[in-house]
Amino acid sequence: MTDRAARERSATLHGGRVLNPRAWVSPVRAMSRILNADGSPRTPAPAGPGRSGVVDCGLYVDGERRPGQWQYAEALAAAREERDGFVWLGLHEPELGEMTAIAETYGLHELAVEDAVKAQQRPKLERFGEVSFLVLRTARYCEHTELTETSEVVETGQVMLFIGPNFLISVRHGDACRLSPVRADLEAKRDLLRHGPWAVAYAITDRVVDLYLEVADQLEDDLDVLEADVFDRQSSGRIQRIYQMKRELVEFKRAVIPLQRPLLTLTAQVNREVPQEVRRYFRDVQDHLSRTVEQVNSYDDLLNSILQARLAQVTVDQNNDMRKIAAWAAIAAVWTAFAGVYGMNFENMPELKWTYGYPGVLALMLAISLALYRWFRRNGWL
Repeated sequence: MTDRAARERSATLHGGRVLNPRAWVSPVRAMSRILNADGSPRTPAPAGPGRSGVVDCGLYVDGERRPGQWQYAEALAAAREERDGFVWLGLHEPELGEMTAIAETYGLHELAVEDAVKAQQRPKLERFGEVSFLVLRTARYCEHTELTETSEVVETGQVMLFIGPNFLISVRHGDACRLSPVRADLEAKRDLLRHGPWAVAYAITDRVVDLYLEVADQLEDDLDVLEADVFDRQSSGRIQRIYQMKRELVEFKRAVIPLQRPLLTLTAQVNREVPQEVRRYFRDVQDHLSRTVEQVNSYDDLLNSILQARLAQVTVDQNNDMRKIAAWAAIAAVWTAFAGVYGMNFENMPELKWTYGYPGVLALMLAISLALYRWFRRNGWL
């Protein structure tokens, strides 16, 4: 599984200041010291001509994309000149230097930029001046022929959105949710795209939650197979597979459940940043998320029941084994008792001079053993 070491910042991020382009240089250096492994100060590397995290940069005016290739700086300048213009800048795992230059141009807060680079955040919604910062955890089902003790069932990643008055910046980590299909689908819906950056935020969130539903449905199939294996007496039903499935489900829950609060904030009537029409769309996403949360919780209960059932089966099997061992020990005790009596070598013992004593004793021991065996079989011990 990817992205398992997610941790949430303990510091309170609300109420922080928003950096304008002129005030960005010093805070970025401070942030760079935080991100350095040994804690020593370093200067952010420039974006340069090397690897670029920019996937696509589009300028949209009145719900339509303007033709041409746009640089993010000139696209923002052109969007501010239009009444209904905005920029959608798509990034994939950008480097710190490139993210620094983008933040300087768009006036992003240093703490949000730090989160976007490190990509170790829980789903959340924060406000930095005029810019909203929305964090989503993405999930994708990993196809596998057989569920084993090491199967990766759910792959997770992150998508972070900076939503401003004239722009939306999407920062994607991992390949659990690609955004190019979202862009293509949204560009065909001009009426929705007219609502600006929040319409893009809705489309991305809707895509992420739709993937949650797909993962949940496919997890149900795995659980059905796992449940059938546990109650199949011909199958080993190893507990390790159940535990692995539970770990994968926990990873999925970390992506799904924390998203409820940000969506609740986005759909609230007191939220004036989100257009009213877009809030209706977000309510539909919230309904889908609620369904997924219910499924995940039911899967968790089902896995607990499967695990308890398997443990009970192990206990029953151990008891059956102990009963079999005790039954055979009782049968063997008959032979041991006769051997102990006639092995004491006393001079005066009955039947010592009897001609048929040896076969008679053997026949008696065999008869008692057969009687005990039949009795144990009748009572289910053997």
